[in-house]
Amino acid sequence: MNALKRLELRKFVAPEFVFGLDARLLAGRYAKNYGARKVLIVTDPGIISAGCVDDVISSLDVEGVKYSVFSDVHPNPRAEEVMNGAKKYNDEGCNVIIAVGGGSPIDCAKGIGLVTSNEKYILEFEGVDQVSLPGPPLICIPTTAGSSADVSQFAIINDTMRKVKIAIISKMVVPDVALIDPLTLKTMSPYLTACTVMDSLTHAIEAFVSNAQSSITDIHALEAIKLISNNLIPAIRKPGDIEVLGEIMMASLHAGIAFSNASLGAVHAMAHSLGGFLDHPHGECNAILLKYVINYNFDSAAIRYKAIGEAMGLNLEAKKPYKIKENLFDYITNLQETIGINRTLGDLGVFPNYIPELAAKSLRDPCIATNPRIPNSKDIEVIYEQAL
Repeated sequence: MNALKRLELRKFVAPEFVFGLDARLLAGRYAKNYGARKVLIVTDPGIISAGCVDDVISSLDVEGVKYSVFSDVHPNPRAEEVMNGAKKYNDEGCNVIIAVGGGSPIDCAKGIGLVTSNEKYILEFEGVDQVSLPGPPLICIPTTAGSSADVSQFAIINDTMRKVKIAIISKMVVPDVALIDPLTLKTMSPYLTACTVMDSLTHAIEAFVSNAQSSITDIHALEAIKLISNNLIPAIRKPGDIEVLGEIMMASLHAGIAFSNASLGAVHAMAHSLGGFLDHPHGECNAILLKYVINYNFDSAAIRYKAIGEAMGLNLEAKKPYKIKENLFDYITNLQETIGINRTLGDLGVFPNYIPELAAKSLRDPCIATNPRIPNSKDIEVIYEQAL
């Protein structure tokens, strides 16, 4: 990056965060510091069953803070769930929100906060900088090493009427604090670990090649790629190893800081389309699409993709661009097979006749604007076809 490029205007936002073992136990103290009279805990049934909410409740009890739990949150959180959560927040007289879970509870919690502060329907905030007022204090406790919703200025909500996932992008949705505790990852299955960490890897790669990247986001993106490349397979093979879990949780943090400020690209735009249209799991969709989008983008960001390959540990010195592209494609293919992500979009129930509509919705997603190569409808359709 030349000196003038470094001097271009860039905005960088990030929440306060606390990283390390038992960070989740600080929830009560932070809630009290924010003046909580009653907290709405936003989570999902799986997180409750795993016991992750119990420690949060105990920390609130220690500080004498009352709480209510809203757990009617599904993967790819729906607009109506956000509105139901906002009603419960108001009915219970809450003034602080704690989100415990992966991207779905955290995004739902962000939406609840926006609705209660702005008194609008959640889908009215779709797009970039469409939020007037920040939500109430939001404390996030992530339980996956993938979504990075705990540190981002993105909220992704499923509009079930239009069958599309909408993106809300605003500094108003940045949480007040993220309590990032690797111990919460012990409850994840190996396959969930595989999918969520591939989501994190996609965040880092797309942020690094984004046309809105900067030297600051580059640092975080490359560090995330290195950490994931060194620790994803060990995390699958040794699921209880807290040191490895700490590394992939740190990778998620770095990737989140990177993409929150550099935005994303075609992989996420296409995965959002799949998630809204067919309610497919986000991380798995990203994993399936990633190598095909890299092939499409490569010539528009060849130097950057070489740096990505080197961060993955590949020896790319003196190799021609077409060989670098092949090596990246093979690396991601082998990684997916090793961690057990072997399904195609066809296996997920995507049929060829769905593709034109999926492509049209992808092109309307805000993430497409920062892809290094701006695609047309046919380009997106071809990528979907390759991933069938």
